[in-house]
Amino acid sequence: MSNIPGKNKSFIALQAFITGLTLVLILVSVFIIQGFNNSETGQTEEPEHYTVSAVKIPDRIEFAGEEVPLDNFDTRESLDRELLVNTYFHSQTFLLIKKSTRFFPIIEPILKKNGIPDDFKYLSVIESNLDNSVSPRQAVGFWQLLEGTAKDYGLEVNKEVDERYHLEKSTDAACKYLLDSYIKYNNWTMTAASYNAGRNGMDRQLERQNGNNYYDLLLNEETARYIFRILSIKMIISDPEKYGFHLEKENYYPEIPTYEVKVDTAISDFNRFADNYGINYKMLKYFNPWLRETYLTNKSGKTYIIKIPEPGSRSYRSLLNQTSREQE
Repeated sequence: MSNIPGKNKSFIALQAFITGLTLVLILVSVFIIQGFNNSETGQTEEPEHYTVSAVKIPDRIEFAGEEVPLDNFDTRESLDRELLVNTYFHSQTFLLIKKSTRFFPIIEPILKKNGIPDDFKYLSVIESNLDNSVSPRQAVGFWQLLEGTAKDYGLEVNKEVDERYHLEKSTDAACKYLLDSYIKYNNWTMTAASYNAGRNGMDRQLERQNGNNYYDLLLNEETARYIFRILSIKMIISDPEKYGFHLEKENYYPEIPTYEVKVDTAISDFNRFADNYGINYKMLKYFNPWLRETYLTNKSGKTYIIKIPEPGSRSYRSLLNQTSREQE
């Protein structure tokens, strides 16, 4: 039971009421002043909202000079799916855009030399994300070549040397494979699809479905998505800002100048070899990932060409300055 007299209770209640009212008036004053300041500076109290927009499907698009039938609802929706996936997979797509300027200048002239349409550089992007990756099936490199296929097309694959990791040589081998497929199908779209499904797998579906057009075939999901993945990457890398990717010149990964060293003897220790050229083991393997060991026995006396980065080219600032000079 409380011992506070009635008058004291009333006085305390009044004090509490006045204190509360004072706080309310202070808060109201703050909001009024803030609102006035915002109106003076043009600010609004409405919160900013993150918006996601649908991607625009073009009226017309080609793959390797062959028109994509976008009037077909299924074709259009397949392209829409891959555009959405790659547009809103921000980190991965950003990296692909950045890396394209380092590796496309190496891939493009090899495609051209072999008579392969330029659009096939985007096939290497979806195969490997422009990395020397290894698939669960042990397909290797930018072009994801299996060991047997690589050897069939002239690449050396063994414990010490695996040329599937050699960008120039693996690109050349992939071109030869693609040319054989084109001779068979006389169509670049089918040629690209068969790179994923294999020529035997594609042939089985052509016979089973009595068809000859990629866009009319019922295929496994990976192959059914394959051409549309290539197209979506082509569209985004060709015009990044159109799909919400904003990059400055310095955001792209620059080409790195190298020079070549011919080797026709054994190398007992690549650590010492790298040191002789003023670089470290890490840099040697970055530019020559096809060298798989710390040594090279080279019992056959074969001539290998090893890339060495130009002096000072590990400096990112120097690379940017060089790129700026070349673009002027």
